[in-house]
Amino acid sequence: MARTTVEPAAAPSAPRPDRGGRRLPRALHPVAWWVWALALATAVSRTNNPLLLFLVLAVLGYVITARRTEAPWARGFAYYLYLALTVVAIRVVFRAVFATGITPRDHFLFSLPHVPTPDWYAGIRIGGPVSLEALLSSATDGLRLACMLCCVGAANTLANPKRALRVLPGALYELGVAVTVAISVAPQLVQSVQRVARARKLRAGRAQGMRALRGIVVPVLEDALERSLRLAAAMDSRGYGRAGSATRRSRRATGALMLLGMCGLCTGAYGLLDATAPAFLGIPAMTVGAVLCVAGLRLGGRRVTRTTYRPDPWRLPEWAVAGSGVLSAVLLFTDLGYDPAQLNPTFYPLTWPGLPLVPTAVILLAGTAGFLAPPPGPVRKADAS
Repeated sequence: MARTTVEPAAAPSAPRPDRGGRRLPRALHPVAWWVWALALATAVSRTNNPLLLFLVLAVLGYVITARRTEAPWARGFAYYLYLALTVVAIRVVFRAVFATGITPRDHFLFSLPHVPTPDWYAGIRIGGPVSLEALLSSATDGLRLACMLCCVGAANTLANPKRALRVLPGALYELGVAVTVAISVAPQLVQSVQRVARARKLRAGRAQGMRALRGIVVPVLEDALERSLRLAAAMDSRGYGRAGSATRRSRRATGALMLLGMCGLCTGAYGLLDATAPAFLGIPAMTVGAVLCVAGLRLGGRRVTRTTYRPDPWRLPEWAVAGSGVLSAVLLFTDLGYDPAQLNPTFYPLTWPGLPLVPTAVILLAGTAGFLAPPPGPVRKADAS
C-alpha cells in the first residue's frame, strides 16, 4: 500500500518581483521620504540660480506624480504650490514698495508714489522708481524659499503621517500624536472642501463669491470637527497618547537632560557659526548636547511600552531614496567640478543665468527617487481614515 506524503505548508516569504520583472507595490518607509525631502531642501538653500530652482520644482513634480498614493494627505501638493506662488508675490511686492533706488544702468519699469519718512526712519525708502533687476532679484529670493516649502510639501504628500508616528522615540510619543493630528488637519480640510463643492454642484447651487461662503464654510467646519473627533476616539481606543507609569523623579530627570541637551546643541551651533567663539563652544558643546538629548530620550522612552503591528521595513529602496537626496545635498556643498559663483548669479548687470552641468546632474540625481522607490500600493481604509 503506497504511502502518501504530506508536504508542510511553506512559510510566508517577503514580496518578490512578479514574472514580468516588476516590483510589487508597497509603501516606502515614511522616514526615507522625509530624509530625501529635507536633504533636497538643504541643497536648495545653497543656490539662488532660478534655472536650478525650476529644475528642483520639476523634479518634485515628477517624483510626486510617479509615487504618490490616493490617500487624503497625497492630494494637497497643489495647495503648497499656491502657497509658494504667494510667497514669491509677497517678496516682489515688498521689494517694489520698499525700493532701494536704481542706478543709471538699471532698466527702469515704473515709479510708485514716494512716501516721506521721518528722520529716525532713515535708510528705509517707501515708494519710488522700480527697476527690472530689483524685481528679478526679489523674485529669485522668493523662489528659493518657495522651493523649500515645496520640498516640505512633497514629504507631506509622499509620506504617511500615521505610519511615521511608529518610528518616534517613546519620549516623543505624545508630541508625535499631536503633530500627526495637526498634519492631518490640512488634508482633511482639503477633502472636506472638495466634498462640499461636489455636493453644491449636485444641488445646483448658483451662489457665487461671498454669498456662497456661508454655504461652504459651515459644512466644512462641521465635517472637519466630526472627523477630528472620530480620529481622536479611534486613537484613544488604540492606546495612543497614554502617559505611561513614570515617577516624578523620572520626569524631572528626563526634563533636565533634554533641557541641558538642547542648550548644548544651541551653544554648539553658535560656536560653529561664529568664527570668534572659543573652540570648546563648537563641536565639543554640540557633542555633549547630543549625548544628553539621547540620554533623555532613552530615559523618557522607558515609561512608554508599546508594540508595533507590521513594522515598516527598511530595505534597499529606502537606502536608495534617502541616499539620493543626501548625496545631492553633500555634492552641492562640496563645490566639486564647478564654480560656486554659478550657484548664485547676479542680476547687476542684467544677464541670463547659466546652467552649470554638475549641479544640474546633482539635482537630477535626487529625481531618481521617482523610480528607485517601489510603486505605491492601495491605501488601506485604516490608514486613510
